[in-house]
Amino acid sequence: MSKQTFLKGTLILILAGFITRVLGFINRIVVARFIGEEGVGLYNMAVPTLVLAITITQLGLPVAISKLVAEAEAKGDSRKVKKILVVSLSVTGTLSIIFTPTMMLLAPFLSEHVFTDQRTYWPLLAIAPVVPIVAISSVIRGYFQGRQNMRPAAISQVLEQVVRISLVAICTSAFLPYGIEFAAAGAMISAVVGELVSLIYLAAMFKVKKKIRIRRKFFKSVQNGKETFNQLMGIALPTTGSRFIGSLSWFFEPIVVANSLAIAGVATAVATKQYGGLTGYAIPLLMLPSFITYSLSTSLVPAISEAMANNQLKLVEHRLQQALRLSLVSGGLACVVLYVFSEPLMSIMYGSSKSAIFVQVMAPFFIFHYFQGPLQAVLQALDLAKAAMINSLIGSAVKTALIFVLATRPSLGIMGAALAIVIGIMLVTLLHFATVIKVVPFTIHIRDYIKSGMTMVIAGVTGYLFYENVVTEFPIILRLITSLTVTSLIYCFLLLVLKLVEKDEIQRIPFVGHFLARLIPAK
Repeated sequence: MSKQTFLKGTLILILAGFITRVLGFINRIVVARFIGEEGVGLYNMAVPTLVLAITITQLGLPVAISKLVAEAEAKGDSRKVKKILVVSLSVTGTLSIIFTPTMMLLAPFLSEHVFTDQRTYWPLLAIAPVVPIVAISSVIRGYFQGRQNMRPAAISQVLEQVVRISLVAICTSAFLPYGIEFAAAGAMISAVVGELVSLIYLAAMFKVKKKIRIRRKFFKSVQNGKETFNQLMGIALPTTGSRFIGSLSWFFEPIVVANSLAIAGVATAVATKQYGGLTGYAIPLLMLPSFITYSLSTSLVPAISEAMANNQLKLVEHRLQQALRLSLVSGGLACVVLYVFSEPLMSIMYGSSKSAIFVQVMAPFFIFHYFQGPLQAVLQALDLAKAAMINSLIGSAVKTALIFVLATRPSLGIMGAALAIVIGIMLVTLLHFATVIKVVPFTIHIRDYIKSGMTMVIAGVTGYLFYENVVTEFPIILRLITSLTVTSLIYCFLLLVLKLVEKDEIQRIPFVGHFLARLIPAK
């Protein structure tokens, strides 16, 4: 099995993540076009329940598997790798058997007594079968990532989205005549099928690439895997705690928002539409660029775990600097584009720019979100998952409290929820960073951050002036594309001139890396 370098593995995941995000966004656009804000609101009320169930079922094992497999690989211990997989599959399989029917049985109660809209019953019921599929897939992905072979996970992500987007229009349109809640359930069914195809591919790749026999003496390995179980739980439980807090916070979010808006005098149906606009239209657009930081996070855990196992602290800092620099560079461009062009982007994608105000308010602060993933991955790799959990708990508590405080004000309403979300993100990111620098010898290059800020301002102002004054006679799509191109080119040009990216990093970009590297001035 090929073992990729940190940057190569990251770039593979970034490429796949980009394709996945684009396809996923197309999926969201199709869903929004078919079922509108109200349908998206129903869809997004059900999703947090699913995420909570998956979080409990996975039990934080993907990160633990990746870390322990990387350490076992460094020592050449294949028997240890088998025990890790056997124990992980046993745990996720058992939890899936428990929580999948539980979720289906609780769907009537949740829809009638917990959520403000009883129509969430059918989306909840339709998505429940995906829980065991995602749980098992995550174990196999963790195995490949631990061996620093990112290709199977990357291809499976793309495959899942291709299947989903191929089915979502068919499923939503087929069920729409029966009611908007059934159309939302149809969108959920397309997600289940997509995840199932992804699992089949991962299982096939595992069978081809594996160096160990899982089924041979499976139950004996389970019985003798107590030490491995304890090691997995030592990493997984604190990680689960962090994710569980985030998932639980997300589960309560629509409940708190709906009740807060009711106090502010907003009708239930209107509140569902507003929540759909915020969480189904604005936030997915803001999250779109995070495929880069997600890819970084996935690659960071095994890379830093291996460096720490070999006591290479300088390499740990180097990996962290690489991750934060790439997060800043990519996230900075994302913030500029989303802030400046939020209205035309929303109009073209969703046919409405009503939710653009959320993007404009939240975009400048979302740079903290793009930093958060890599920082949390570093904490997990350094066995500081407990600290990450505490940070997430503080952020979630503050966010939930602020949603109630701000959204209950008639002058703010749903905008209060948007502000509370970004404040929570900023707080968690700053807490993660403070925790990391206590352990890792880290130098903050202030000059680079100032240069990045200048780059963002210059590119943003230039792009805005170009859009408003130069291409005003163009059709809106062509006007947006040309303005985005100009903004991106200026941003990239300034990155090269100000030396905010390193030549060796540029050279590793597939296809165009060597050409772009020639444009960078020699140091």
